[in-house]
Amino acid sequence: MKQIVLRAALAAAPKASDFEMIDVPTPACPEGGVLARVLHLSLDPYVGARLRGRHMGEAAPQAGSGLIPGAAVVEIVQSRSALWSKGDLAHTMDAGWAELLALSANSLRRIDTDGIDPRAHLGVLGMPGLTAWAGMTQLARVGLGDVLLVDAAAGTVGGVAGQIARLKGGTAVGIAGGPAKCALVENVYRFAACVDYRAQGWETALDAVLRGPPTILFENVSTAMLATGLSRAAPYARVVLCGLAAHYQADGPPASVPAGLIIGKRASLHGLVVYDFYDRWDAFTAEVAPWVRSGDLVIAEDVVSGLEAAPALMETLMAGANTGKCVVDL
Repeated sequence: MKQIVLRAALAAAPKASDFEMIDVPTPACPEGGVLARVLHLSLDPYVGARLRGRHMGEAAPQAGSGLIPGAAVVEIVQSRSALWSKGDLAHTMDAGWAELLALSANSLRRIDTDGIDPRAHLGVLGMPGLTAWAGMTQLARVGLGDVLLVDAAAGTVGGVAGQIARLKGGTAVGIAGGPAKCALVENVYRFAACVDYRAQGWETALDAVLRGPPTILFENVSTAMLATGLSRAAPYARVVLCGLAAHYQADGPPASVPAGLIIGKRASLHGLVVYDFYDRWDAFTAEVAPWVRSGDLVIAEDVVSGLEAAPALMETLMAGANTGKCVVDL
């Protein structure tokens, strides 16, 4: 079977040339587990840091042989577990860049395909969607009248966060890079407004579109963006620190928060690590799946076909040139 591995240890953000496809033996179905075929493979921004050993203390995969991590929707092809049968579809966070995987039965989640595309379980109903839901409903506790400011708003996490704010009776204003991404945020995700941070005078434009001071900040990008939001925030704003993407691949001093602005705004900060909310995945799905089924909550996708296409799509994702959730169809 085919598997993609790193050619060598990485010293920078991964590019397509950093990967190679190899042939490996088909794994055996483990006792009490399953052998599963990967149908849809998720590419996510955190993987770029993980490949350098810079994500949550997790080791980088071994060059030449290590499984590159990723979530996936899989089909069971052989089962030695009473929980799963051949032909079942499932979601797993323990997948990787390979055609077939030997998996623990307990690492799989049964997925809802009633009116829902299975790929949705990698985006809006997957780990990115859970991240947005946890930040908005469990930490910030968004509600009627809230004004959300979220950067990387065209990304899956930011896009879902803004749509949850709208569906909960709030208003979402996004920040994204480029006219195409802002159009996606406004016209597809139905934010009240989106500002292009690459445009001249964008901070003045942000002031013009904000419908009152933000009561919630959802930070995905950098401490500089956090300061931009805090300077405009309402007193006692709730800040969710979801990610600092601009700092992940850079070598330099650790990111630091603007303490003076936090004190001046009396803001509360919540660090968000999605792993803490895996035990609430069923509650997340129960609330969000009806919105997905009805079309009230959507997410754009960048889809490529074939495992061999994963490296180029990963390079696109690392450059921020994607315009949707990155998925590889196998």
